[in-house]
Amino acid sequence: MDIQKIGEQVEKESLAVRQVMAEVEKVIVGQKELIEKMMIGLLCGGHLLLEGLPGLAKTTAIRTLAAAVDVNFMRIQFTPDLLPADILGTQVFRPDTGTFEIQKGPIFHNIILADEINRAPAKVQSALLEAMAERQVSLAGKTFPLEEPFMVLATQNPIEQEGTYPLPEAQVDRFMLKLKVGYPTYEQEKEIMKRVYARINESVCAAVPPEAVERARKVVGLVHMEEKIVDYIVLLCQATRKPKEHRLDMARYIRYGASPRASIFLGMAARANAFLNGRGYVIPQDVKYLAPDVLRHRIITSYEAEAEGVDSDDIVSQVLERVEVP
Repeated sequence: MDIQKIGEQVEKESLAVRQVMAEVEKVIVGQKELIEKMMIGLLCGGHLLLEGLPGLAKTTAIRTLAAAVDVNFMRIQFTPDLLPADILGTQVFRPDTGTFEIQKGPIFHNIILADEINRAPAKVQSALLEAMAERQVSLAGKTFPLEEPFMVLATQNPIEQEGTYPLPEAQVDRFMLKLKVGYPTYEQEKEIMKRVYARINESVCAAVPPEAVERARKVVGLVHMEEKIVDYIVLLCQATRKPKEHRLDMARYIRYGASPRASIFLGMAARANAFLNGRGYVIPQDVKYLAPDVLRHRIITSYEAEAEGVDSDDIVSQVLERVEVP
């Protein structure tokens, strides 16, 4: 299929996505970049980790997205006493029949809000691993597939907050993007205050059915990506693993570089960003725009980096600066 025909399909199917974004923007003041990247996650079938201090509308944004897409939504509040069965489900004995019956847990919904995921211990966080990676759940020796679209959006308070647990690296790697949610601007904060005081509560319409999301996903997969762009993505990821070969003076700050999953997700995200911008082809700017969100949680920094105040975002910035754009 030539690029012109792909562009026509992108134009047609992106209309539904723009409707979803418009519905979310009715409720959320500002945070346009957050909304865009949530849509990218939905279009790619990827899971998102949202990090930010309390009160920045992370939960509201996720809940509104689910309402706009007309899918099943479930919020799971993570707490220190949560058990894996509280997420996945369990067997329940029925005295009237003398048999055990599977009672499915909240994971069997389309969009899952794992609220404050780092407030639960590792065994509970890892209960999500199979569902996130395989899109299935094993219960009582049986395997249950999860209904599409399936997406986990987890919120996380910064690790230094009291009463939190660091997420296991294996689970963090399952998240397609890690988004940092910042404070609103002066004007946005004024608008938020006015809305709250005036008790303005915008109702969200179910803008599109799940089938429209599936159609959009198929078109995203058709978006053209030149071999040079693929090479650029691989070079970016390789530079986090072998910084010296790419003339990066960052080796002492990196314990482990980005996994191969990073290059896969970065290519998918770049295609979805091109789709959102009405293009049937990927440009280097799509890759540069999403590289920090794909790479920041996949680079494990050293103790030396921590001592010198260097974080993974600093490393990604230098990688983007040094690796040549095709």
